[in-house]
Amino acid sequence: MTVEVVEEKFRTQLTVRLRGGESLLGVDLPGPCAFTSGNGVDVLWMGPDEYLVLAEPGRQTELEAALSRESDAVVDVSAQRNVFRLTGSRRADVLAHGCSIDLETAPPGTCVQTLLARTGIVLLVREDAFMLLVRQSFSDYFEAWLADASLEYVP
Repeated sequence: MTVEVVEEKFRTQLTVRLRGGESLLGVDLPGPCAFTSGNGVDVLWMGPDEYLVLAEPGRQTELEAALSRESDAVVDVSAQRNVFRLTGSRRADVLAHGCSIDLETAPPGTCVQTLLARTGIVLLVREDAFMLLVRQSFSDYFEAWLADASLEYVP
């Protein structure tokens, strides 16, 4: 199989507003269109003073308490988006059917908000995978589109 999609259910997702500082939860803040990782979390740049913290399921309460001490505002948005991991050698080809970003040249650590098949997503480029955050209300459409776009790459 050259493409595989796995939904990562119930990921912790916290929106953080921070006007000053250099780190969150001991992880350096990323610059524009990037994300950083460490201490079991990913910190995604979403705007000039806005970040999204991703972690494994069940860490909302712990991380929200910690982040409220070091940021201006924290909101639990875990139910807002579904998270998908796309792996395989043809993963960029699949997304090219509906995304205008050249993912073949995007280095690991890239994080962008873009459209994929007319659906707003957050896209993270990892060394071995793409992580796609899709609003829950668009998830069924997104999964159907992804299945269709993947047909030619799955034996």
